[in-house]
Amino acid sequence: MPTYQEPPASGAGGVTVELTPQEAGQFRKVAAEIAGMLPYGTPPGPEHLDDPELLAEIEVAARWLPPRLARALSRFRRRGDPHGTLIVRNVPLDDDLPPTPADGAAPDWSRLPLATVAQLAAVSWLGDVIAYADEKAGGLVQDVVPVRGAERRQENTGSVMLELHTEDGFHPYKPDFVTLLCLRADHERRARTTYGAITRALPRLSAECVRVLRRPLFRIRHSSSFRGPGAGAGAGAVSPPLPVLSGPAADPELVADFHAMEPMDETAARAFDELREAMLAVLVGTVLEAGDLIVVDNRAAVHGRTDFRPRYDGRDRWLRRCFAVADLRLSRGVRAPGSQVCAPLRPAGGP
Repeated sequence: MPTYQEPPASGAGGVTVELTPQEAGQFRKVAAEIAGMLPYGTPPGPEHLDDPELLAEIEVAARWLPPRLARALSRFRRRGDPHGTLIVRNVPLDDDLPPTPADGAAPDWSRLPLATVAQLAAVSWLGDVIAYADEKAGGLVQDVVPVRGAERRQENTGSVMLELHTEDGFHPYKPDFVTLLCLRADHERRARTTYGAITRALPRLSAECVRVLRRPLFRIRHSSSFRGPGAGAGAGAVSPPLPVLSGPAADPELVADFHAMEPMDETAARAFDELREAMLAVLVGTVLEAGDLIVVDNRAAVHGRTDFRPRYDGRDRWLRRCFAVADLRLSRGVRAPGSQVCAPLRPAGGP
């Protein structure tokens, strides 16, 4: 088992940005003004977030976020970070937080307008928000909570250790950035969000391992959280053969899933095992508290979570998840005009 380390509070790339009370107040003011201008009826449905005019308003208003936060997000988008992550603390949340849903049926986003707008505003500095019709009904902002009976699942509804993975690595238009905003921590503060960057693991890999990982000798089973035609939990759908590493030798892109990725021969399996050991050696993690936002560069790092014990008492761990891509135009062929949501995957894993 890996030894988990708390990431440094400061350092190269600004791993953590802790907003001052003044900065947090400025962020709250911007988010509240946007939330107060929402023109929709009561209650607005989740589809109302998938609105180009609303997202444009949020993007414009996000230019008024605290400059230190805006610079950190912009820098992370352009240059990344040695750990492949950025943590922002003291993000504004709604004062009247409802109970954590015990069945996964989260309340409408309009119950949490401040947190929703704050997360989307931060995401707009990273790129364009994207979602998938197969997953959580295509919600742009998704609730991640433990679900009774799903404890052992390797997905966001489980509570056993979640293996390191690239988010939706099987998808042809996977996210470039994953953001997780903590609304409520787990009772015992034992759920660590873990992450490891390929640039830190790379020096631990042999030349032969790297050579094999750059060949299309790996497939990823579709996540059971995807529920579209041909992509459901029982469909056995897998991605086409793909490489784990691609791009520049010193700073490659990474696609890996240590639960769902299947090496296609013994040589590939040995290389994948070597990569896993290297990732565990450089793994770090943090317990997310209410108001913490973690951004993961999904092209450069894998992430996971240690186990925790849900109580299903309305006070369990509750995160909001939102994805972003650097170039939304790439997926235009699988999205309806004006929508950020990709159509369901076909059985072969293609668009």
